[in-house]
Amino acid sequence: MSENDIVALVRETLWVALLLCAPVLLVTLVVGLILSVLQAATSISEATLTFLPKLVAGGAVTLFAFPWMIHLFRDYFTHMISLFKQVHP
Repeated sequence: MSENDIVALVRETLWVALLLCAPVLLVTLVVGLILSVLQAATSISEATLTFLPKLVAGGAVTLFAFPWMIHLFRDYFTHMISLFKQVHP
């Protein structure tokens, strides 16, 4: 394998990792921002109020996106196995 191949593999690995994490991170970010604005508007300064809604939203989006995540990771894994077979016959 050349250096360009290794760089492409690392780039693909980081891209897949970003795609797998993005739905949960974006939803919890949006929920956290909305709750922070509501807390600032109502002068409620309780840090634990944001934990449960973010946990529920993250869990819900994980359940909703899980089939897509498994499909993406399966395709990535089979691609890596095929590359491994090419390098090590």
